[in-house]
Amino acid sequence: MKDTSLLLLLSSLFCCSTNAARLTVTPSSSQVFRNEPVSLRCEDASDGWTVRRSTSYENRAECEDWGTPAGSSCNISSSDPVDSGVYWCESTEGSTSNTITITVSGGSVILQSPALPVMEGDDVTLTCRTKMADPPSADFYKDGVFIRTESDGHMTLHHVNRSDEGLYKCRVQNEGESPESRLSVSERPPTSSLHLVFRLICHLVVFCPYCISTFLMVSIYRERARGSDPPTHAEQGLDDDYEDVMSAVTTEHQF
Repeated sequence: MKDTSLLLLLSSLFCCSTNAARLTVTPSSSQVFRNEPVSLRCEDASDGWTVRRSTSYENRAECEDWGTPAGSSCNISSSDPVDSGVYWCESTEGSTSNTITITVSGGSVILQSPALPVMEGDDVTLTCRTKMADPPSADFYKDGVFIRTESDGHMTLHHVNRSDEGLYKCRVQNEGESPESRLSVSERPPTSSLHLVFRLICHLVVFCPYCISTFLMVSIYRERARGSDPPTHAEQGLDDDYEDVMSAVTTEHQF
């Protein structure tokens, strides 16, 4: 019974969370030059999660077909434009993670932009790169419309919001322009106090039925045992289990 109480407690701790993996990429950019290494990793992943991709040449291909697997990671030692595509993590049961779009450029200019969605209200810097030099003076565009010229090749968007989402690219005089990459902005999660209230409600939903049923069983056994023989091992076990659960609930919901 004590083991059952512990399992219920652990289950409640994760009742409002997700066990899905999260895909990250190194370097953390949606564009890379040809021959640059790329490493993809399934974070927060249990056994059985692997990296897959879809490109113009293949669909839902496993890491073994195009990279070097390393546990829940997949590495491309020397990228090629054929590696451009959509990547994600997938479990043996078919669950999937977020997706990341990677563009491998065979040209001379790329735009370094976040591969993952950025948080609403954060500052984001886009960098125009060439193969042969530090970031040069570059023109920046969004959805095909010129934004501005930056002399150092860096353009910072302050306090981004949903209106900043779109396709960005950059152009360097006498070098060419980068491919386009989408900048996505995600909503900022709820404040910590609201999150704690939400977790508290979730824990109560899990624990209340179990606590009530345990309390009723213990009360019945105590009533039967009152004025008669000493409690049996089963009755004593119920008492101990009830005390363990109530102690766990009290400890868990102390803010």
